[in-house]
Amino acid sequence: MKTIQIFDPAMCCNSGVCGVDSDQALVNFAADLRWAQGHGAQIERFNLAQQPVAFADSPPVKRFLETSGIESLPLVLVDGQVVLAGRYPARGELARWAGIEAEGTPAAVRSCCAGNGCC
Repeated sequence: MKTIQIFDPAMCCNSGVCGVDSDQALVNFAADLRWAQGHGAQIERFNLAQQPVAFADSPPVKRFLETSGIESLPLVLVDGQVVLAGRYPARGELARWAGIEAEGTPAAVRSCCAGNGCC
């Protein structure tokens, strides 16, 4: 299974969902993250305020920050490759990257006859 890494901007807590005035995007993402992890997705999350060494130790993240700056976070890597920046991924994106089927998305069409349509 692929490894998904989320590099968050500096936040007060690991999820950013704290206090009475939480950002709805973070609330939605926290739910989607729990869902994906519950379905076996390998997801690591790093907070700039709490884990700055993780940012410095990752060459693609370091290059991204040098070019785009911290205001362009969050940054998402899949197996070390940048796949998304500037917003949190939706459930369907997490599912696609992790190779799991998202609820409410159509299953892949499979033919019983190796694609020749003879069923």
